[in-house]
Amino acid sequence: MTAVLIACAHGTRYEEGRVVVRALLDVLRETAPEGVEVLEAYVDVHGPYVTDVVAAARERTDDIVIVPLLLSTGYHTEVDLVEAAGGLPIARALGPHPVLAEILADRVRATGADATDTVVLAAAGSTRPGAVVDVERMAALMTDAGVTAPIVTAYAAASEPTIPDAVEAARSAGRRTVAASYVLAPGHFSRVIERAEADLTSAPIGADPRLAAVVWERWRCARGAGARCAGCDSSCPFGAPGRAVAEPVEATAHAASEKAEPVDVAGGAGSEVAEPVDVAGGAGSEVAEPVEATGRTAGPDPSAGSRSSARRLLAKIGALLPSRR
Repeated sequence: MTAVLIACAHGTRYEEGRVVVRALLDVLRETAPEGVEVLEAYVDVHGPYVTDVVAAARERTDDIVIVPLLLSTGYHTEVDLVEAAGGLPIARALGPHPVLAEILADRVRATGADATDTVVLAAAGSTRPGAVVDVERMAALMTDAGVTAPIVTAYAAASEPTIPDAVEAARSAGRRTVAASYVLAPGHFSRVIERAEADLTSAPIGADPRLAAVVWERWRCARGAGARCAGCDSSCPFGAPGRAVAEPVEATAHAASEKAEPVDVAGGAGSEVAEPVDVAGGAGSEVAEPVEATGRTAGPDPSAGSRSSARRLLAKIGALLPSRR
């Protein structure tokens, strides 16, 4: 009986983002264990939609695992994929993971960043608190992976601080700013990150062959109950039908460990090539109010609370500098 891995990305209207996802799917097929078929699916924006892919796969086999090609937990992983799975096992999101941290560290180093800069880990954002925890954990893992500059987390939508606020706060502290693009592929959120106008901006993660290894690890972990994945702090209770993987790991201290409070206005959790956002609590979401083609995010009013947010960020960055000298 053929085993099936359904690789489910968010979906994007940007062709360059679709090219990256298809390239990653090609790598997955090239590295697939014997007897395992890799199927393409999307949770939003365009097909093949995951519900249809699941239905077709079920006609041929019961050995099916859905692996989200999403970087953190969020509405899609916690709600949409659980509904689409109909009891099938769902792997946890790709991040946080040490291999992702290595890729991000490589992308940051490629910009020419050094220890005198401030790195802004720029993520999509989500109304789901677990997504913020995941991003904080990724920042800690980036430090473990050799990023020597202070790292602050920031978000394109739904959570605070916003990416522009984080960039401005770092500049106000006299630091060169490096936006680490915590997105899978070019798309809406990569454009939001670019518009924040950091001094340096890293490329998206892309179809890095190392990412395929993370996907296969998540697949094995979800397929075998009690398996342990990198990035998990305990054995994951996989195997229970419809479970959307392990509980989020606790954020650990990193160069900027204050956890942002989620703002219930717009989503984008892990929807790294997403453009719609959901005002009503979806992450990158399926019942979305589309953002304008120019890329304005449906997040908080950028003027609301920006001064207090900037003050908090300045305090965080300033507190970190002595330990980094």
